Amino acid sequence: MKIISWNVNGIRAVAKKGFKEFIEQEQADIYCIQETKAFEEQFLKEIGGFDGYEYVWHAGERPGYAGTAIFYKHGINATDTRKHFDEVEHFHTDGRVTELRFSPPSNSPLTKEGRQIVLLNGYFPNGGTRADGTEMVTYKLEFYDKLIDYANTLVQQGHQVIMTGDFNICHTEIDIARPKENEDSIGFLPVERAKVGELLDNWYIDVFRHLYPDARDIYSWWSYRAGARPRNVGWRIDYFVVNQDFIENVQDIHYMTDIMGSDHCPVKLTLK
Repeated sequence: MKIISWNVNGIRAVAKKGFKEFIEQEQADIYCIQETKAFEEQFLKEIGGFDGYEYVWHAGERPGYAGTAIFYKHGINATDTRKHFDEVEHFHTDGRVTELRFSPPSNSPLTKEGRQIVLLNGYFPNGGTRADGTEMVTYKLEFYDKLIDYANTLVQQGHQVIMTGDFNICHTEIDIARPKENEDSIGFLPVERAKVGELLDNWYIDVFRHLYPDARDIYSWWSYRAGARPRNVGWRIDYFVVNQDFIENVQDIHYMTDIMGSDHCPVKLTLK
């Protein structure tokens, strides 16, 4: 099974840059998309969907801002999708979380009665100051707390959890091209990095760092300014995170840095 996560920075914009061709070429089982920047009716009118895939769409109230979606093949044994989280307002704001639940194959050791794999696709708040001067780092950290609590509840219920998306935080110095220059930058603040550490301390695993603990110069986002991407001056802020019991089912993870169309690159998770 292949799952690809990508912050497309506008699904209508990336559709003009080969997005459909990318989907047809990769033939991933699931695509987790962040920053769709479109309402569902705009997507259907301008793009019309993707052959062979169903989807769950979560748009915010503001036009052209944020939003998430999950596209999954008809053959996936999906049992439920979710975009309404009545108990967590942070997930509703700007359409930041979508969820897909599916059952593993009948011959999988993961198969247990009533227990499923829960895929959470998130566009985490950036944390920058709003136009009205509102400080948003606190809101960002609250979002993390809510997601940790929600994921913990799922694991306690016996489910396997995969979290992916744009986490908008570099965890360690190895995850950013210029750590010293960005010590005071939002996305690399000590309080933010500590919050990612708190997530991982709650029995979750950053798949990439688990498989490639010493890998350097692997990033997922580059500024459009000053030719950052050609010079690979980037940040690794897009992740796949799984609960500890699930890690043995992971085969590989790959940052698809050669794929253009957005200021982020796709991330591909391959399961055994």
